[in-house]
Amino acid sequence: MKSLLAVFALFLLVSCGGSSEVKVGNKTTMEVVTVFDAGDVLKGEVVTAKFSVTNTGSYPLVVGEVKGSCSCTVAEYPEEPIQPGESGDVLAHVNTEKVGAGPLNKSVRIVANTDPSVTQVIVKANVIRR
Repeated sequence: MKSLLAVFALFLLVSCGGSSEVKVGNKTTMEVVTVFDAGDVLKGEVVTAKFSVTNTGSYPLVVGEVKGSCSCTVAEYPEEPIQPGESGDVLAHVNTEKVGAGPLNKSVRIVANTDPSVTQVIVKANVIRR
């Protein structure tokens, strides 16, 4: 699994179109608030969590994959490299129709050219029945 992710990340770094600044092996750093708390939500609502990712390193930040912990969580992420000092948004949409009432904790994995390469963020909420 790790080798597959490494090959995928390598492919992404090599094929990031036209930017001569993106080179294979360049690691950078990022800053992100790792918990989004939506508070109380009604069952059936879609919670949209926004995680602002800031490139705090010296090289472009390439997000290779963003994956939710279950099928009720769908994520979006910047396709273009995030330049040093700039930010991009990772969005996680959690459909509460597919979860039970009570506390909700869904994780989202962000894979990027950072060390460590995987950063986990959490979407929290309290799901209330209608």
